[in-house]
Amino acid sequence: MTARVLRAADRAATPWKNAGGVTREIAAYPEGAPLDAFDWRVSLAEVTEDGPFSSFPGVDRTLTVVEGAGMDLLVGGEHHILDEPHWPHDFPGDPETEGRLLGGPVVNVNVMCRRGRTSAAVAVVRGTVRLAAPPGGAALAIALEDGAVLDGTDIALDRHDALLTREETPGVLRTHGWVLLVTLSEG
Repeated sequence: MTARVLRAADRAATPWKNAGGVTREIAAYPEGAPLDAFDWRVSLAEVTEDGPFSSFPGVDRTLTVVEGAGMDLLVGGEHHILDEPHWPHDFPGDPETEGRLLGGPVVNVNVMCRRGRTSAAVAVVRGTVRLAAPPGGAALAIALEDGAVLDGTDIALDRHDALLTREETPGVLRTHGWVLLVTLSEG
């Protein structure tokens, strides 16, 4: 399996679209696309205070709290309580959205897909994980804890490192902790 390692230490902090905080992009397609032109984007955000989310018309989002007590998301006037870690939550990026912290800072993984171009399946798993991209898509594994190894290679992932592949031939990732797996499909 050919896979690209994306190290957490190499990610630069960038301001949110609404200037209310910072995020660290893990991967996007097309690579380097601006926020209004990506097909998909996966990022890690450290949220330290309540506030509005950026609007992303035409984008479907999945937010997974990976550290902290959680958030109350108010999406288009409807409350979504995200108080269970490692539980992916889907919501549209179009309506006005606000986040309120439930008990201090959180770290979230955000997956965003341009509607009609890409869709995502997000799961948090541990143990042995088969990592393969669907035809024309991609698969991304993000280590939420140290200790993930790609079988048959010397590739090891530490906390928040990621592994990206566009290959349909599966590789096997063995984890000692939790890994967030994103499978990105065309359409």
